Amino acid sequence: MEMRVDFHTHIIPEDFPNFVEKFSGERWPVMQRTCTCGANIMVGGKVFREITDQCWDPARRISDMEREHVDVQVLSPIPVTFSYWAPPEQAALMAQIQNDFIAQTVKENPKKFIGLGTVPLQDTEFAIREMERCMNELDMKGIEIGTNVNGKNLDDPSLIEFFAAAEKMNVPLFVHPWETLGKDRITRHNLMYTVGMPSETALAAASLILGGVMEKYPNLKICFAHGGGSFPYILPRLDKGWKVWPHLRLIDKPPSHYAKSFYFDSLVNDPKIVQFLVDSFGHEKILMGSDYPFLLREIPPGNDVENTVSLTDEQKKAIMGENALRFLNMK
Repeated sequence: MEMRVDFHTHIIPEDFPNFVEKFSGERWPVMQRTCTCGANIMVGGKVFREITDQCWDPARRISDMEREHVDVQVLSPIPVTFSYWAPPEQAALMAQIQNDFIAQTVKENPKKFIGLGTVPLQDTEFAIREMERCMNELDMKGIEIGTNVNGKNLDDPSLIEFFAAAEKMNVPLFVHPWETLGKDRITRHNLMYTVGMPSETALAAASLILGGVMEKYPNLKICFAHGGGSFPYILPRLDKGWKVWPHLRLIDKPPSHYAKSFYFDSLVNDPKIVQFLVDSFGHEKILMGSDYPFLLREIPPGNDVENTVSLTDEQKKAIMGENALRFLNMK
């Protein structure tokens, strides 16, 4: 029997705390209700994102899932809440509140939801401690992390202990873009979402490979949001750079060798791109994900996978659910 698992969805507590009042500082995201079924996420007094009760109400989510034929959603925090810029003990509290909420939502609806946690990645000790709590106490199945930490790429030496711990504990990591590169040039036309995020994700993936993280920790399980952004399409160029600049090499083999271990969600907006991902990395490495409940999400989830005509029924079945469960170390 086919099980449809939407790997890429976001959630936030309805009673999300106001850390501006608690700790001061303008960078904390604050949820400002606009009506019984809607709210704005505010940052620095400005609207960062408009959201609906789909973001916090499990019953509303389940209703949407039934209508769109999704059996299970994998829940992860909204990236703006990562708060890597904050003092570690404050960001740890932000993470704990969200992780407790996600864990409780899963506990109340165990057949409908799977939880991913968040950690204060600006401090390795705090991050590992919260990752251990997520996995051992809250029964989370993985951790969502951002593509950079205060401008430091994911191969920064300060993050190595975290990746070592994630590999040792066999914790799947979902890498989601945030605080994108070139922010001063992508303020118009919502280019942060359509150009900035794909570029930021490519930089994160390339850094993990070229910085030697994937070579040092080959059993790391990493999935990139939005089909890996632009990374799959610049991979041949990364290989070319590795070939022509041997004096810069920190890895023994070309980047495409290490990229084979990556996973990608299927949110690419075109069946031809789904096919390209399958041809490049294998159908086993693609997880159906919709970005529910935001405006750029795929409706219905998995539509582009279903419309990728060259895929077999078995390959579609794997992408639509089996791959996500295997990635998350679940039956």
